[in-house]
Amino acid sequence: MTGISAQMKPQAMEMQGHSPGMVLRSLVIGLTAFLTVVDLFATQAILPSLTRHYNVTPAAMGFAVNASTMGMAVAGLVVGVLSPHIDRRFGILASLVLLAIPTVLLASAPDLTVFTVLRVAQGLCMASAFALTLANLGEQCSQMDAGGAFAAYITGNVASNLIGRLVSAAVVDTLGLASNFYFFALLNLAGAVLVYFTIQRVKPTHAMPTVQSPFAATLEHWRNPALRSAFAIGFCILFAFIGTFTFVNFVLVRAPLSLGRMDLGFVYFVFAPSVVTTLFAGRAVARFGTRPAIWGALAVAALGLPLLLSSHLPAVLTGMVLVGVGTFFAQACATGFVGQAARDNRGIASGTYLACYFLGGLVGSAVLGQLFDRFGWTACVAGVGASLAIAALLTARLTLTQPAGSPA
Repeated sequence: MTGISAQMKPQAMEMQGHSPGMVLRSLVIGLTAFLTVVDLFATQAILPSLTRHYNVTPAAMGFAVNASTMGMAVAGLVVGVLSPHIDRRFGILASLVLLAIPTVLLASAPDLTVFTVLRVAQGLCMASAFALTLANLGEQCSQMDAGGAFAAYITGNVASNLIGRLVSAAVVDTLGLASNFYFFALLNLAGAVLVYFTIQRVKPTHAMPTVQSPFAATLEHWRNPALRSAFAIGFCILFAFIGTFTFVNFVLVRAPLSLGRMDLGFVYFVFAPSVVTTLFAGRAVARFGTRPAIWGALAVAALGLPLLLSSHLPAVLTGMVLVGVGTFFAQACATGFVGQAARDNRGIASGTYLACYFLGGLVGSAVLGQLFDRFGWTACVAGVGASLAIAALLTARLTLTQPAGSPA
C-alpha cells in the first residue's frame, strides 16, 4: 500500500489535504473498512461469556472465535487470484450481504462445532470484501490521493478493533448474547448500503492481460527471499496479536483483576493510540527504512509483554497498549513492503501475504491456547515473545532489489 508513489507538487498536496470532498471521502472509506471487518475481533470481548455459554475451555472457545481467520486466509488467496475477473462493486456488495447470514445464525448456534463453521464463513465474506475494496481503491484513486485513501481504510480497520469490542461488550451486558449477533448483522447490512451508494457510479476497471498463470506467479513470489520473509513476518505478527488479545480476556475477568463484562469492553480503549500511530507507518518507513521501522515496532510490542504479567490493572493496560501499537505498526510496514517487493502480480502477492497473516492468527489461537490451558498466562506470554523474536530475525531479510530510483 505504501508502495504507491505520490508524485505531485507541494501546492497540489496542500489543496488536496484541505478539500472538504477529500475529508468526506476519507470518512466514507474509513467507515466502509470499519463495517467490513468489525465482526473479526469484536467477539473477543465476550469470550468469557461464550466460554460459560458453551461450557468449554478457554483454548477451545478461543480457537472457535478465531476460526474466522481460517476463512480470511482462504479468501485472501482466492480473491488475490480471481480479483482481475471480479466486478468490484458487485463483489463487495455480495460479500457484505452474505456476511450478515452467518452473523445472524451465530445467535442460535447449538454447539461449538456449528459456531466454528459459522465463524469460518464470516471470515470468507469479510476477507473477500476487504481485498476487493483495497483493489478498488488502488484502481480508482489517483496517485495524488491514493495514500490518503489507504490510510483512511487502515484507520477504519484499526478503529473496528476498539469500537467493535466495546459495542459487543455493551450489547451482551444489556441485551444478552443472541442480541449481540443480530446487532452486528445489521452493521454488515449497513456496510452493504454504504457501498451501494458510494461505489455504484464507479466504472468497471478492466484487468490487464496476465502473462503468467496465477500458480506460476505465486511460485515466483515464494522464490523471492524477501517476500518469503515478509509472508512469515505477517504470520508471526497476527500469531502474537491473537495470543495476547484473545487470552488476556480470561486474565482480566479472574482474580485479582476481576473485571465485569462492561468493564472488559472499556478496556479496549487500549486500541485508541494504535488508531493514531498506525497512520505514521508510511512516514517512518520513508525516513528510517522498512527494517528499522519494523524492528522499532516489534521492540515496542516486546516492552509490553512483562507488563501483561502484572497483578495491577494499569500495568496490564499499558502492556496491552504497547502490544497493540507495536503489532499494528509492524503490520502496516510489512504490508507496504510486500507492495514494493512484488514487481508483478501484486494482487497475488498481497493475497498471499494476507493468507499467511490470517493463518498466523489461527495457529496462534490454537498453540497459545494450549499453552494457556496447560501452563498458564506466563507461558502464553512467553509464546508471544518467541513469535516477536522470530519476526525480528526475519526482518533482517527484508531487502529490496528494485532500481535505485524507485519510490519508497
